[in-house]
Amino acid sequence: MQTSEQYDKVISHARDVFLKKTADYGTSWRVYRIISIADQVYIKARRIKTIQEKQVQKVEDGIASEFQGILNYGIIGLIQLDSKQEEVEDLPVNQVASMYDEKVAASKKLMFDKNHDYGEAWREMSQESFVDLILAKLLRIKQIISNDGKTMISEGIAANFFDIINYAVFGLILIDEKKHQS
Repeated sequence: MQTSEQYDKVISHARDVFLKKTADYGTSWRVYRIISIADQVYIKARRIKTIQEKQVQKVEDGIASEFQGILNYGIIGLIQLDSKQEEVEDLPVNQVASMYDEKVAASKKLMFDKNHDYGEAWREMSQESFVDLILAKLLRIKQIISNDGKTMISEGIAANFFDIINYAVFGLILIDEKKHQS
């Protein structure tokens, strides 16, 4: 299976879960500020790291489920960055689906651009590295927030969320291939 098909398969499953949860809960996530989204991703990444290090888990949801949650929270982060409304509104599922698809398309394009330059180096990386990279991106987001969203030379918050999404997708692709397991 080619990278594009693998990417789409991972996204399709994550999107399905996201939209079903949107149907169940509405868009309650619209109350999240960027720091809260970063913290949600942090919780999931820390859980993966703990499972990797202890090689034992006591809660049923596994590493794949957590990577999927990271992917979906990354998309929430990108959607919230675009939201200029002070008032939180509940959005219809079809509008959320469109927003989700827009962010995925941009994320996939970025992945292909980087794959061109890096030669799909991610295929030789470990799940542990993806988690560490996600945690580093979260620290960058938190620092940018502390700097009132300003950077002098570095990429902004959105770029970090895009990378987080793609690292989660890579982790899920490799899990599906049964490669580089913890």
